[in-house]
Amino acid sequence: MFLRKIELKNFRNYEDLKLEFNKNINIFIGNNAQGKTNILESIYFLAVTKSHRCNKDNYLIKNDCIFSKIVGEVENNDRKNTYKIVINNEGKRVSINNNVFKRISDYLSNINVVMFCPDDLEIIKGTPSDRRKFLNIEIGQISNEYIIYLTKFNKVLKTRNEYLKNEHNIDFNYLDILTDELIDLNIKLYKYRKEFINDLNNYIVDIYKKISLKEDIYVKYESFIDNEEDIVEDLREKYLRVRDSELNQKTTLIGVHRDNFSIYIDGKEINNYGSQGQHRVAILCLKLAEIEIYKQKYNIKPIILLDDIFSELDKKKKVNIIKYIDKDLQIFITSTDLHSISKRITKNADIFYIEEGKVKLGE
Repeated sequence: MFLRKIELKNFRNYEDLKLEFNKNINIFIGNNAQGKTNILESIYFLAVTKSHRCNKDNYLIKNDCIFSKIVGEVENNDRKNTYKIVINNEGKRVSINNNVFKRISDYLSNINVVMFCPDDLEIIKGTPSDRRKFLNIEIGQISNEYIIYLTKFNKVLKTRNEYLKNEHNIDFNYLDILTDELIDLNIKLYKYRKEFINDLNNYIVDIYKKISLKEDIYVKYESFIDNEEDIVEDLREKYLRVRDSELNQKTTLIGVHRDNFSIYIDGKEINNYGSQGQHRVAILCLKLAEIEIYKQKYNIKPIILLDDIFSELDKKKKVNIIKYIDKDLQIFITSTDLHSISKRITKNADIFYIEEGKVKLGE
C-alpha cells in the first residue's frame, strides 16, 4: 500500500498544495512551525478521519476559510483508489472514487497507517481514555466490523445513560433489554481488544529483546470481563449487582468503555512509575509490534508516519526502527535537520524542503 499523491485545499497553513510521493521514503525538512507535521497529519486524517493532534475537525480548516479538503490517491495490490474528505462547519463528508458514504464507518479500514510522534507518550502517561482511544483507532484500521460494533455500543450506552437519569417510572424490563444489548456489544468489543493485545504480545517481546537485549515486556488488558465461561450470565449478574448504584449515580458504571491496559517492563507496571526512557522504548516497541501485526497476520503493508522522532532517539534506536521497517513499506519522515537522519535512509529518498507553507522537492 502506498500513497501516490495528495492534494490539500485550505488545510492548516496550506491554501492549495499538490504533491506526488516516492513509494518508499519521503522526507520533509524544515524549521518548526513551517508545516511539516501538517502534511503527515493530513495523511493520518485521510486514513482514520481523525487528527492525532486535536479533537475538533474545525481546527484543521485554514484561517478565514469555510472548508478544508484532502484528496489522496492510494495504490494497493495494483488497484488505485481516490479518497476524499471535505470538512466544514456542518461536519465532514467522505468518499472513495467519488462514491459518498453516509456513515464514516463505511469509509474506514481502507488506508492503514502507523504513526510515530512525540505525543505517543500519552498512550502510556495519559488517562485510560487515551489508551482506549488508541485501541479503538488501531483496531478500527484493521476491522471495519469493530467500528460498527463500537458505534452501536456508544449509541446503546448513551440511551441507557439517559434512561438511568429518568428519576421516575423506571421500567426494569426495558432497562434489562438495554442491558442485554450492551452486554452483547461489550463481549464483541472485548474479544477484538483482547485479540489485538494478544497479537501485540506475540511480537513485542522479540522486538524489545533486539532493542534493549532484555525480554521482560508485557501488555496487560484490564477489563471488567474476567470470566469467559458463561460470560453472558456472569455479566448479567455484574450489572444486577451495580443496578442500585447506577440508578443513584444515573450512569452506566461498568463496561468496556471503562477498560484499560498497562505495559509492564521487568515485572513492573510503567504507566505511572516508569522512567522517560522506559516510556519511549515501550512506545517504540508497541508501534513496531503493530507493524508486525499488519505484515504477518493480515498481509498488509501499512504506511509509516515518523513525525519528528529522530531528534529524540539515540543512534541505536534509530537503526532499530529502520531495521524493523522494511523496504517494501512507504515511509514519511519529518525533521528539522537532514543530518539527524542516516545517509542510508536519505540516499534513496525524495526530500521535500518546507518554509512558510511552501514545499519544494530537492534535487
